[in-house]
Amino acid sequence: MLIINAADTVRALGFDALIPALRDGFARGGHTPHRHHHVIDADTDATLLLMPSWTDGDHLGVKLVSVFPANSSAGRPALSSAFVLASARTGEHLAVIDGNELTRRRTVATSALAASYLARQKSRVHLIVGAGHVGSLVASAYAEVLDIQTVLIHDRDPAAAARLRAQLAGAGTDAQVVTQLSEAAGRADVITCATLATEPVIHGSWLRPGTHLDLIGSFRTSMRESDDDCVRQATIYLDSPVALEESGDLTQPIAAGVLDPATIAATLPELCRGDVPVRRDDGQITLFKTVGTALADLTAASLVYRDAIHATHPGREESS
Repeated sequence: MLIINAADTVRALGFDALIPALRDGFARGGHTPHRHHHVIDADTDATLLLMPSWTDGDHLGVKLVSVFPANSSAGRPALSSAFVLASARTGEHLAVIDGNELTRRRTVATSALAASYLARQKSRVHLIVGAGHVGSLVASAYAEVLDIQTVLIHDRDPAAAARLRAQLAGAGTDAQVVTQLSEAAGRADVITCATLATEPVIHGSWLRPGTHLDLIGSFRTSMRESDDDCVRQATIYLDSPVALEESGDLTQPIAAGVLDPATIAATLPELCRGDVPVRRDDGQITLFKTVGTALADLTAASLVYRDAIHATHPGREESS
């Protein structure tokens, strides 16, 4: 059984390889039960998440995620994860893969994949709200699917926004830090939010016709990145129907009678299979909400494992 560390996981998950792999994985589908939530300590909100998925005759896997919010007070990461990959034919365990980098990269790659269907192909200005661990990768992922010319960066921490601007500028990207979020949103063709906000940071009144809004944060019902006007104006797409139960960007408008779940346009697997039409015209506002799926984890883990086998034993067939 291979042990694949964070650096090797990153190396295997370049967006030029990961995004097409996710496209194929979502189109092919698999067996993905609901994730399991187990409370470890109710007083500190410590939780264990188990996310299983498998594809017939290929791979099966489970991502194990430990969420211990109290760790932050001791200077330790609040989240730690690992992915255990096995053969779906024999059950043989094949690898344990760094789950933190796998999650981070598949998250932004999934949203970029959705944008390849939902954003206007002439999109040139990309606003990134949240310059943290996940948001710092967004521009690189989107560069694989859209010809973005200018990246606008907003973060409540000016130092984080400045670091990301310097990073992107160093790679030759026209990157700008913006402080007036309403003005920046009005300039953007694509807006990606990767925050831990519990109150809307993007308002529908700011959006111009044709905008694609991509919501990565809000993985709990108490979290929210968009307001009711965004939901009213947009055609909404999801990575998985589970988002209707887990994200405050959807559960709160549903509870308020603003959003009817029956009006959800499609899921990402349906887009990847070509089962539904994509953007209808250049004036349509589209919204994609992702909460993460175990199928995306499995697809990324399979890519990492195959890369590791090739790197250590060129020409050898994988033992799955």
